[in-house]
Amino acid sequence: MNGLLTLSKGIDRVNSFIGRHASWLILLAVVLSAGNAIVRKVFNTSSNAMLELQWYLYGAAFMAAAAYTLLQNEHIRIDILYGRWSRRTQNWIDVFGGIFMLLPFTGLMIWFLVPWVQRSWRSGEVSMNSGGLILWPAKLILLVGFVLLFLQGISELIKKIAVLRGTIEDDGKFLSQHEAAELEAQEMARGIARSILGEAPGRNATDPNGADPDGVGPDGVDPNALAQKDADQKGGRK
Repeated sequence: MNGLLTLSKGIDRVNSFIGRHASWLILLAVVLSAGNAIVRKVFNTSSNAMLELQWYLYGAAFMAAAAYTLLQNEHIRIDILYGRWSRRTQNWIDVFGGIFMLLPFTGLMIWFLVPWVQRSWRSGEVSMNSGGLILWPAKLILLVGFVLLFLQGISELIKKIAVLRGTIEDDGKFLSQHEAAELEAQEMARGIARSILGEAPGRNATDPNGADPDGVGPDGVDPNALAQKDADQKGGRK
């Protein structure tokens, strides 16, 4: 099992590196998109090659980050029963889904994509648009993305089995979409309240009663400041 965990860590490192750097492709695509728009509006001309390159970059960012998103457990879940069950049951569900859904699907996609990319490369397939780019790099991006996703699926399966066997600790507490949305909303409310009340950033320690050292409560609002504001309003009405 230790050898498999070492393999899992290696896959995680590779996909982490690729996923973090894939974000730069979005920036390049945005810059290229803005440049295409400016050239089209100012000089009344455009290039199909540049437009297709923009699509290539978006596609590459999406496919390169798919495995990293799985690693971070950030893929969208439609949760009806999963969040109500014990963590052990959730891990068994993840194992079942990995073996019978994720790995077969990604493996099938790889099976069909390999000859598809080979035919495109051998024929020198080019876009049907005038001045367009060659197509095999775009198809290769799909293949590489599914290979990375397949490998990450194996890594996740190894880790889930190791957790169920007690070999490693389970540090992946699941939050339902509702719980995650609540936490995000609370954090946004704290940030807004701190901005309004002029709280210095980085002061988030709380006392046992849930209040910050400077009197800000667990909801991010200073009750003393609110009471003073209410008193001032009442005094103004008088």
